[in-house]
Amino acid sequence: MSRCPIAAVTLLTLALCPVSAEERLTYHKAPKALPTGAVVEAWPRFLGARHDASSRETMLLEEWPVGGPEMVWELERGETYAAPTVSGGRLFSFDRHAGHERLECRDPETGELRWAFRYPVEYRDRYGFANGPRASPVIDGDRIYLAGVTGQLRCLGVAGGEPLWHRDLVEEYGYPQGFFGYGPAPFVWGDLLLVNVGGRGAVGEKGVCVAAFDKRTGEERWRYLDTWGASYSSPVVGEIRGRDVLLVLAGGESRPAHGGLLALDPATGELHSRFPWRADKYESVNASSPIVVGADRVFVSECYGKGGVMLEFDGALAARPVWEQRQFGMHWMTPLQIGDHLYGFAGRNEPDVQLRCARVSDGEIAWADDMRWEDESGGRTMLRSLFRGSLLAADGRVFALGEHGAFAELEMGPGGVKTVRRSQLFLAQQSWALPVVHRGLLYVGQHSRDFVDGKGPRLICYDFRRR
Repeated sequence: MSRCPIAAVTLLTLALCPVSAEERLTYHKAPKALPTGAVVEAWPRFLGARHDASSRETMLLEEWPVGGPEMVWELERGETYAAPTVSGGRLFSFDRHAGHERLECRDPETGELRWAFRYPVEYRDRYGFANGPRASPVIDGDRIYLAGVTGQLRCLGVAGGEPLWHRDLVEEYGYPQGFFGYGPAPFVWGDLLLVNVGGRGAVGEKGVCVAAFDKRTGEERWRYLDTWGASYSSPVVGEIRGRDVLLVLAGGESRPAHGGLLALDPATGELHSRFPWRADKYESVNASSPIVVGADRVFVSECYGKGGVMLEFDGALAARPVWEQRQFGMHWMTPLQIGDHLYGFAGRNEPDVQLRCARVSDGEIAWADDMRWEDESGGRTMLRSLFRGSLLAADGRVFALGEHGAFAELEMGPGGVKTVRRSQLFLAQQSWALPVVHRGLLYVGQHSRDFVDGKGPRLICYDFRRR
């Protein structure tokens, strides 16, 4: 095979480079036609269009073989924990390869490369995890926004990847890169790009914790000062008591450890409420995004000791805790709300994680399930689990991706959970990114080497359209 020469350039449009000429891409077969009447929806950021790990897509695959749905294409990738984003007939993959962070624009149905942008980056994870980006690209109309592992904030044109503006959070704001590098994705609200900057001031002084940038020019529009740093939780804007509120679960590397939920006016940066919620352990992080529950409540959680808390906001947008539940703390996944209950993989490490159901009204745990099963492999019986998985709601159903590559459809309710079907897509650790569904195609990231076939990190597109 010949190779497209993207490694030699910073920006290159590759419209003339066919699928078969790119060694990293394997095209398996065309997907089925999109079913007539199917509802489709863009996935412009890592939690989807409504920032709650749900999609309004319909007519998705109802059954699939034991080995999983049929592959459409697979792409070898470098180091990354970033899920793809898809909108307007373009899929964006963000990873690190050969000392550069790399954004690629691809055809969602064929994987064909349209253009690529890259820039040099120096980062080595102090705990031995991947050295690539954590935050998924954010698509907004004709622009796309990147937050790299070293705090490089960039805006590019969607059509051809032309650089439009760049802010360096380390050089400009003193962001210290944290335990695992920079992690939160920015949030687009109106004409603003809202960012958990996590800047550090002088000893004992506040730094720029959150800032708003003009999404067209990159000019700073407002800043909020605090001692809390940048967490790994991506900020969101939600409606509380009829008003848009910016919710930032902050808390970077600090001694003593501190952080918590900031409720800010997204237009001005004015603080409505500040609620501390962070384990007192130095080596702890806040990583799960806040979720708005009903008209006046917000749930946040961490997994290093405090667990989850439901906050209620009054007319002045001051927050008070309604309940606390130490047994319902997420590591990084965002729990799903279904009816009057929350569902999530609670716990810090693989052995102690369970899928749990908590009642919205008072936090009572309705049930907990280890989600374990026995599997035959190589003549041996192995005990497997979803461990620290992710949950995706789509087509009126719930799908789960386990951190070792198991994919399942689950039936969940206050009375318990049932596995409808399950497949081992691959056997690789650190499958921590939420799967993405768009136009009936399912995109799953494998972030480490497969123990069975030896394949390295890759992005896999599956045909998930109903027959």
